[in-house]
Amino acid sequence: MKEDSSPEEEKIEHLRRAMYSRELSEKLKERPRRQLEGIRPVVGDDWRREEGTLPSSVVAPRTIGIARKALWWLLGIAALFFISALLYFAYYFTIGGGASPASPGNIDIVISGPPQIAGGDPTQFQIVVTNRNQVPLQLADLVITYPPGTRSPTDLSTDLSSQRISLGTIEAGGRRQGTVTAIFAGSGSAAGVKVDLEYRISGSSAIFVASSNYQAQISSSPLTLSIAGNRETVSGQRVEFTITIASNTNTTVKDVLLTVSYPFGFTFSSASPVLARGSTWELGDIRPGEKREVILRGTLVGESGDERIFRFSTGTRKEQTNEGITTTLAESSFKMEVSEAFLGLGITVNRAEQNVIVSPGGQVNVVISWQNNLSTAIQDAVIVARLSGISIDGATVLTQDGFFRSGDGVVLWDKTTTNGVLTNLAAGARGSVSFSFQMPSAETLHNMRSPSLTITVNAAGKRISEEGVPETLQAAVSKRVAVSSALVLTAQGLYYANPFGSVGPLPPKAGTETTYAIVFTVSNTTNKINEAKLAATLPLYVRWVGIYSPAGESVSFNQSANTVTWDIGTIEERVGVEGTNPRQAAIAIGFTPSTSQIGQEPSLLRDIVLTGLDSATGQSITRRLDDVTTDLIRVSRSEEGIPAAPDPGFTSTQGTVVR
Repeated sequence: MKEDSSPEEEKIEHLRRAMYSRELSEKLKERPRRQLEGIRPVVGDDWRREEGTLPSSVVAPRTIGIARKALWWLLGIAALFFISALLYFAYYFTIGGGASPASPGNIDIVISGPPQIAGGDPTQFQIVVTNRNQVPLQLADLVITYPPGTRSPTDLSTDLSSQRISLGTIEAGGRRQGTVTAIFAGSGSAAGVKVDLEYRISGSSAIFVASSNYQAQISSSPLTLSIAGNRETVSGQRVEFTITIASNTNTTVKDVLLTVSYPFGFTFSSASPVLARGSTWELGDIRPGEKREVILRGTLVGESGDERIFRFSTGTRKEQTNEGITTTLAESSFKMEVSEAFLGLGITVNRAEQNVIVSPGGQVNVVISWQNNLSTAIQDAVIVARLSGISIDGATVLTQDGFFRSGDGVVLWDKTTTNGVLTNLAAGARGSVSFSFQMPSAETLHNMRSPSLTITVNAAGKRISEEGVPETLQAAVSKRVAVSSALVLTAQGLYYANPFGSVGPLPPKAGTETTYAIVFTVSNTTNKINEAKLAATLPLYVRWVGIYSPAGESVSFNQSANTVTWDIGTIEERVGVEGTNPRQAAIAIGFTPSTSQIGQEPSLLRDIVLTGLDSATGQSITRRLDDVTTDLIRVSRSEEGIPAAPDPGFTSTQGTVVR
């Protein structure tokens, strides 16, 4: 302990040690507490102060209350005015005219163009932009948005949804103008063009926009759609439509589709060309001035007096993967009424009622049967047959009980031509009329694709109603006659003109082999032929040399059956017509005559048959040829074939087998 420590400090130190010492802490004893002495209050108990009494309520004068209310109203109006002013300036300086020194309201965008737009033709618009602001518009871009279906003026296949044109900087008070061109689609619809001007101002990175709109009416379409067919039919009777899609523009319309919406009660039966899927046809590209024709057949069922509406649409699609039309270019509807057949009509062509197919140049015999289905008589009946499609030579039209009117190409039957038969048709009466004509030749039809002829028969007559007033009744029926393709096949033997080179004697000598080439030639006119195949048989004394030409053709030989097969595949239309190259294949054979054949002209190839399927008519086509013999002057050909030139240098004496 330090010397200068005070007694109080010593006591504190002693207590601290005692607290932390086991021996000393037990020796510490609590000292007794001293009682506090009573303290005498400074103020005596008898001190009191009397408080004065206040009145229970104080009432202000009336004038002071009115002044207070007026003051509150004044404060409320002032607060409302302050809030309104605050909101106005907030709007004005954020999105209103005061937000920017270059207000969109001070930018004029004027669009000038024709009020009527011809669909499919290039349409030009003039656009004028005027800056009435006090500051320049920097990085100005003109963004033009077109309606769906708009196309580029250079190619209708290119969709033009929008255009962006850079205008650079438009000075204060400056003006920019120019023209844009587009091709619009649709007919009878409105074409809305939106023009936006995007710009910036100095000192700001924000993009501001000023807009304007232009509306015009589309008066025509790049494609026209027309529907031909009977406006009236009988329930359950077959109906037929001819849909024609024609180009109405000077630019090729690519990848055209046609769709149809059938009404209730219609059942589809067939179409030409065939449907791609569902009720959609893929028509391909349509060049300027070109047409596509689609024939639709089916049966309509309904009650007498019912009306059914068929809706047709044609247009294009953006991508090949799209199954339907994405841009409609033309629409049309066709209304057909279901009526009761007063005069049942039927058409038979060449004794066939269904799938009538006629060869080019063939004779066509038509029988029209009729029957009165009413319970009353029909008076003064008239039957008219009209031929449409391919043109028929009127000189070939013959009828015994009717009259052919060459002015409009129709055949008529009435009471004068039928010796009074059609004057009065009793209830349930039946009969028939007939005529015939000749189909055009293959040479006449060679420029047509999938030619066909439609025979439409209309009948009219009068019946007496219950009130005694004559009622005119009508009936109609049609029949389509398909023309098969003129497929021509020739088979020709060659020695001097043998492309493989001939060896052996000529005339052929018994016991010595002479080699020949046999050339097959195929030509076709109007319809594509699918799955074409040619087969022929080699006699036992003829050897398959094993070579053929050209190498690209599929030619095979079956040794066990001794047959040669040419798998032609598809024969396109107009092959070998008007100077185009035909399909050809040549094979090499070796002929070793026997002594029993001396003095004869033996066959080199037998049983020559060409088969295929006409894509337009669905008809199986077969062409059979006579045997190819050692007389090379004779060229084996189908009956429609054009005679081919024989082997040059060959004479008739060189075809007989000698000893």
